[in-house]
Amino acid sequence: MSGYFCELYSGTKSLFVGLGITFRYMLKPVVTLQYPHESLPMSARFRGHIELIGDEETGAPKCVVCGMCQKGCPSNCISLAGEKPEGGKGKVLTSYILDFTKCSLCGQCVESCKFGAIRFSKDYNLAGPRKEAYIFDLLKRLEEKGR
Repeated sequence: MSGYFCELYSGTKSLFVGLGITFRYMLKPVVTLQYPHESLPMSARFRGHIELIGDEETGAPKCVVCGMCQKGCPSNCISLAGEKPEGGKGKVLTSYILDFTKCSLCGQCVESCKFGAIRFSKDYNLAGPRKEAYIFDLLKRLEEKGR
């Protein structure tokens, strides 16, 4: 019979300890954000997916299609293509595709680019229902951003 009262006492004690914790946190200010309507400010050191950098004068990408970013990527998520125009000097970028589902955000591509043509973006709120939503054509994104 004494075991019954000991269990009753310890159960009641733990109930009041839990209620005390709940009551203490009920009086503190709310720390939850209403997500779609509110968001936290991102730090300056935040690294999102990579993006192309455009030339200030022409708006064309600074990329010279050397392929060092593609070679430096350990997860093979970058594919780029370029063609040499007739009478022109050097290659012109025609396609720059990033498969963000494979990207590990290691930064090897940004470090290996000697021309400063790519950087980390500040896009952080990426959401999509399908895998295809995360395969980015960075050349199109740069053109849309320039408009």
